[in-house]
Amino acid sequence: MGAEQATQGVELSDNAARRIATILAEEPEGSVFRVGVDGGGCSGFQYSFSVVPRAGDDDILIAREGARLVIDETSLGFLQGARIDFIDDLMGQSFRIENPNAVSSCGCGSSFSI
Repeated sequence: MGAEQATQGVELSDNAARRIATILAEEPEGSVFRVGVDGGGCSGFQYSFSVVPRAGDDDILIAREGARLVIDETSLGFLQGARIDFIDDLMGQSFRIENPNAVSSCGCGSSFSI
């Protein structure tokens, strides 16, 4: 696994940790980066990414090198074994989730089904 970190069954890549730390450096003290799974999207579920003022009581915190990522307990069930990465290529910049629980996903990669 190298320098990447798996916490609570979710792996955070070095690129994702650096990008989250950069985003949070511009936010008020105590802010966290939230990754969630919501109903909807073209395949049934969709990933959500946001910066929130603080972690909730039921959130799982993954902290590393200035990155503070939280996932609520319900979303964590959908993300067990997943890898969160940040891609910066000719097609653009985006967070990507490689989710072994997803049996299919849409072309944009933000929607999936189980």
